[in-house]
Amino acid sequence: MMNDSVSKISGNKPVYSDNDPQDELFTLNLGPTHPATHGVFQNVLQVDGERIVSGVSTIGYIHRAFEKIAEHRPYYQITPLTDRLNYCSSPINNMGWHMTVEKLLDIELPKRVQYMRVIIMELARITDHIICNGILGVDTGAFSGFLYVLQEREFIYEIYEEICGARLTTNIGRIGGFERDFNETAFAKIREFLKRFPPVLKEFEELFNRNRIFVDRTADVAAVDAETALGYSWSGPILRATGVDYDVRVNEPYSSYEEFEFDIPVGTKGDVYDRFMVRNNEMWESLKIIEQALDKIEKEPKGIFHADVPDFYLPPKEQVYNNMEALIYHFKIVMGEIDTPKTEVYHSVEGANGELGFYLISDGGRSPYRLHFRRPSFINYQMYAPMSSGMLLSDAIINMSSLNVIAGELDA
Repeated sequence: MMNDSVSKISGNKPVYSDNDPQDELFTLNLGPTHPATHGVFQNVLQVDGERIVSGVSTIGYIHRAFEKIAEHRPYYQITPLTDRLNYCSSPINNMGWHMTVEKLLDIELPKRVQYMRVIIMELARITDHIICNGILGVDTGAFSGFLYVLQEREFIYEIYEEICGARLTTNIGRIGGFERDFNETAFAKIREFLKRFPPVLKEFEELFNRNRIFVDRTADVAAVDAETALGYSWSGPILRATGVDYDVRVNEPYSSYEEFEFDIPVGTKGDVYDRFMVRNNEMWESLKIIEQALDKIEKEPKGIFHADVPDFYLPPKEQVYNNMEALIYHFKIVMGEIDTPKTEVYHSVEGANGELGFYLISDGGRSPYRLHFRRPSFINYQMYAPMSSGMLLSDAIINMSSLNVIAGELDA
């Protein structure tokens, strides 16, 4: 049954009072395999016709125990696990994990490496927002917008492929930097992307921003005020859509983000339309950041792509095959024979969906003693069921799209 607190969250008026009969309510399983859900999770809804009265969210259908697996793996072998969190922007997960271990080991990266990471993370943010806003268009009946930006997402994957050989789950970089330098083809593709993407993004916005059907479907739907969003520990674009300008890149800078000039887009109503607009505007800001990072790299010495930390950075294969010292370092790193500090650290980055954090406890061994991922989708999704109360079923689907719930990040 819907109450006033739920009404405050969702912006919808209560449907029933305590005296109303509810004998004809229908139970609807929205998921875990329903075509309208964006992942493997379930909402058991009580509906009266097309209007949702109440709901209960259920997760656990793809739980893979990443945190427990990580406690039995050497630090450098945990990177592929982070790929499978938010796989729409996996490089951000990779970089966040590397920075956490670097914080544990007190490793300072060269500026050029930090700028290279910024480029990769901002490209990943764009791919994630492309997917989210494109699918939001699909769920409101506009498939063409998704196709317009699909080619640009593929082009970013080509950049990843040039840098690390992978596309979706990238396993990109290493603790201490990258496994190889960006070649000239990679830099050329990045510069080409900066030229070709803005006209496409502008065309995408022209399809949606003032489209009467899209605005009617998204404006004032699932509106959330800032106080409620903060109470539920929201972060990322959906929090900024409520008017709160919290961004980890600014509030807790990492990878030299404090050197970059960019704005933090915010909304006013915190509804589906504001979330869409915040993500669109963030893509423009990411383009500005990438352009600045390229300029900064030009001023740094060439050829530097990792920190000088032989105890933790795997040496190149050709050296391992031909140099005894490199072979020894390789063996010690792989077998986990180098001690780590006995301490605990927390590090977070601004993931595409919000604050992505890693809480790590080390007992000095080859693997984490305990590791916890702060997954923004897991935090954000807890509010979905109370938000849906009082909505039409079609609006609940659009609301799910705007939250950008990624099942791997929700249910790690």
